Amino acid sequence: MNPKVFFAPLRLCGKIIFGALVVLVVATAIPYGTVEPWWKAAFVCAVFAICMVAIVERLISGDDRIEGVPILLPMLALSALAFAQTWNAISADPLQTRFFALQLLALTAFLALLYCYASTERRVRILVYTVLGIAVASAIFGILRQTTQHQTGFILPLLTPNQGFGQFINKNHFAYLMEMAFGLGLGIIIAGGVKRDRVMLYVALLLPIWTALVLANSRGGILAMLTEILFAALLLLSIRADVPRSIALRVALLVILIVGVLVSTLWVGGERLASNFAATNAEFDVQTREGASRKEIWRATLTMFAAHPFLGVGLGGYWIGITAYHNASGVLTPQEAHNDYLELLSSGGLIGFAIGVWFAVMVIRAVRKNFSRHTDFIRAARVGALLGIAGVAAHSLVDFGLHMIANAVVFLTLIMIVTTKIKIVDLNIKAP
Repeated sequence: MNPKVFFAPLRLCGKIIFGALVVLVVATAIPYGTVEPWWKAAFVCAVFAICMVAIVERLISGDDRIEGVPILLPMLALSALAFAQTWNAISADPLQTRFFALQLLALTAFLALLYCYASTERRVRILVYTVLGIAVASAIFGILRQTTQHQTGFILPLLTPNQGFGQFINKNHFAYLMEMAFGLGLGIIIAGGVKRDRVMLYVALLLPIWTALVLANSRGGILAMLTEILFAALLLLSIRADVPRSIALRVALLVILIVGVLVSTLWVGGERLASNFAATNAEFDVQTREGASRKEIWRATLTMFAAHPFLGVGLGGYWIGITAYHNASGVLTPQEAHNDYLELLSSGGLIGFAIGVWFAVMVIRAVRKNFSRHTDFIRAARVGALLGIAGVAAHSLVDFGLHMIANAVVFLTLIMIVTTKIKIVDLNIKAP
């Protein structure tokens, strides 16, 4: 049999699987960022369906290699911990903890599929354009909604005026998507991933993303953007040989860049953004009867961790576990810790937090190993992905946007871009 005749259906199947993954990235962003339980369940089912097709394709091709194992293992371990927490009433909400484990398994499978079917330069380009395209469309939708919406329902029926931004119910969750895309595009520009005659095209794509991020009036989003810009400036001075390395010049460039961004951000955000930042002090110093400030929520979260130090109250069970430790009127009960690190500590205990540290260490090791390899575009895409990840790491100090499936999917896409080993061909199929 002619090998080309044998390989052709397998190559087509691989392309279909990759196309399904791209469609999944786009689809998760549409229904409010996939926040409702039935949309989350649909995502889980879709990923497992793609997995079944991929397993058949891999069995036929004889390719049993699994890429990214060091990064996938911590995610599997956290899923196993979540399942273990459902035994003997360890979790405050066993049903939600079990659902959390299923979602994390689906996200782990999604990342594994990306490693297997998206690790070529052409497909990485497609993923980059997909993320930027989703962000631009969401940004334009958000700007239009803010300027023209006057009643409930703006294409999506649950969107109400003066609540959330774009297709997201929560403006901070929208900011996560914008900051990841902004960091990705910014990194590609500064690292020389595009020809000079196309730089302005990327700038044009980033302009609505930046504008929407500022108009969303998310303090965490602004913090993430400034973190990305600071990180980008440091990377620019270290990776570009044509930039003088004097300390004075570095400081001057950083000051000019940050001041310029701050001034333009305040100018676009206007009084709403300035007032929002002026209210930051209340989040950390003011005591409220409802116990709704971040300081009070974090104190209650740490108290809950002290009571359940090893296994936590259950991943996904924070919302009900915190009620026993939140000393307030009961009018407002926090559903999340507004700090993903504290929530992992309190929900997963020291074991869960250690798994999170394990995941971070594996990502950092993979970044250091693969960062400078391959073509200019791949290196630039890795710089951009790293900026987006840095923005999420900063924003997660005060919010919980990765709980949205859409943001988690884009975040894992950035993880894959910055850690994968690029293949020469689309599918490395073994001869039968």
